[in-house]
Amino acid sequence: MTDRLTAAMISQAAERLRPVVRRTALEPNQRLSDLLGGRVLLKREDSQVCRSYKVRGAFNLIASLTEGERRRGVVCASAGNHGQGVAFACARLGIDGRVYVPSTTPRQKRERIAALGGDRVQVVVGGGTYDEASTAAHADSERTGAIYVHPFDDVRTMAGQGTVGLEILAQCGEAPHTVVVPVGGGGLISGIAVWLREHSPATRIVGAEPAGAASMRAALDHGGPLALPELDTFVDGAAVGKVGGATFPLVKDLVDEVVAVDEGAVCTEMLDLYQTDGIIAEPAGALAGAAARELLPSSSAGPVVCVVSGGNNDVSRYNEVLERSLVHIGLRHYFLVTFPQRPGALRHFLDEVLGEGEDIIAFEYVKKNNRETGPALVGIELERAGHLDSLLFRMKASPLTVERIPPGSPLFTFLL
Repeated sequence: MTDRLTAAMISQAAERLRPVVRRTALEPNQRLSDLLGGRVLLKREDSQVCRSYKVRGAFNLIASLTEGERRRGVVCASAGNHGQGVAFACARLGIDGRVYVPSTTPRQKRERIAALGGDRVQVVVGGGTYDEASTAAHADSERTGAIYVHPFDDVRTMAGQGTVGLEILAQCGEAPHTVVVPVGGGGLISGIAVWLREHSPATRIVGAEPAGAASMRAALDHGGPLALPELDTFVDGAAVGKVGGATFPLVKDLVDEVVAVDEGAVCTEMLDLYQTDGIIAEPAGALAGAAARELLPSSSAGPVVCVVSGGNNDVSRYNEVLERSLVHIGLRHYFLVTFPQRPGALRHFLDEVLGEGEDIIAFEYVKKNNRETGPALVGIELERAGHLDSLLFRMKASPLTVERIPPGSPLFTFLL
């Protein structure tokens, strides 16, 4: 087996997958088209088998195993979607498997892995991050001889995932001007890039990764894969601390740009996909759309394709999604307010500091056992983001001591 992915491998994977996976829709999106001033199409992998493109890579790899390898069983690490693909393949092909997931994997994804795999698959929680789960899965493979099914850093996985690019070109009707692809470990964008560079070389390829887990951008800046010192796992489907050794050179050579997208922007796109378009996307599934609306210049030179990579979102996360979105778009702000120790101080704040359409959505004394000293944490929601300057002016003119908590500060993360 060659170490470098080729377009021929992707063609072979497409034939292998044809009876198994769906040829998902490539559909126009009016909301994003209006925002960018050009035609925007969504590749709807959220409607794929297992509701994610990951099944393409997992099934292609497992179906490629010899009979002897199949008898040994398989093992993998997954933030959720790859594990569902492995579980689906195991049940379909009659192979035993174990799926290691980090503790941050939403319960909905764990339950789906167990349901898809049935009595063929065991779900094991291995560590707090994907990389810790991967270490545990590799140890299992070495100990038991089970075949490790990598979610991105294997040419068989990348070939299966690359069939997304094959379908985009077949469905588009013309060469896309830009294809925006979510990036975690780099398997999907590597596969798409290999296919596009051979069959549509002028198409611009943009990778979108979460700002709190920008491992590909770090690797490109460093000149090779390296482990991130810190990792925000909110965009769990793309929260990979170190990109692949096989995916990195392909991204480096074939991808035009890799951008980091603020998690708040991802949340805003998730909500717009749901409320306007009727699409349930997980955070990673909203990465490409968020990158297009936030970071790409408007263009009418040709269609822009955004890959909606998955729709396995836990409804219990929507409170956090809404919170992050409101903070990102400037409608929700937090402050530490120290009130003077005199009667009517809180009433003054309500009457003189808060304006029309400004609501308190959180109020909590930091020192719960002594409210006479120390500030209160106050959350305020604005009717319009542009009203912030007026609120800050009134706060400064008041006798109160007010400290704004910026979204990027450690204090903001600690308190909220």
